[in-house]
Amino acid sequence: MTWQQVLLLSCLSAMVLLSSVKPKIFMQESDASNFLKRRSKRSPKSRAEVNVENRQKLRADELRREYYEEQRNEFENFVEEQKDEQEERSREAVEQWRQWHYDGLYPSYLYNRHRI
Repeated sequence: MTWQQVLLLSCLSAMVLLSSVKPKIFMQESDASNFLKRRSKRSPKSRAEVNVENRQKLRADELRREYYEEQRNEFENFVEEQKDEQEERSREAVEQWRQWHYDGLYPSYLYNRHRI
């Protein structure tokens, strides 16, 4: 058999199978309208169920807020540590530069510091 014959045979067999089986996958219009009617007849949630759902949502919001606050605090601490380290490196570099370029004619810059 050639590939064309195999393709034709498989298409025919698929068509026969699909036509013989009642399609339950697709909803008929009457089924869709019945579904909507049944859905609208559901009983509303009780007050207790609504309260439980609201408490769960509030708890989830609180946990989310705490998590993001903790993340923000950790990041702020990290940034502050980085800034302090940079200031210390900068201060050390300036101090080394001043010591290297001090020519001995004037009092050391250490004596000219303003006391705060």
